[in-house]
Amino acid sequence: MMNIKAALFHLNKKNMAIKKVWIEEGCTSCGLCESACPEVFEMPDEAVVIEGADLESNEDGIIEAAEGCPVEVIKYEEE
Repeated sequence: MMNIKAALFHLNKKNMAIKKVWIEEGCTSCGLCESACPEVFEMPDEAVVIEGADLESNEDGIIEAAEGCPVEVIKYEEE
């Protein structure tokens, strides 16, 4: 089920695109981000954003990972 933020994102998707994704300090290595969007996140020791990942094609997964992060350290920037 899509939450309100994700639904609003879909409505505005024509005007905005994710251009940057990062993980702030404090990751607990729960693996949720990798499960939500393995095309963008991986967990060697703690979560990292895969260099060169196609952010535009994986926006839904990025938002799901950011909103589901239990310590709220996954961030993204839209243009």
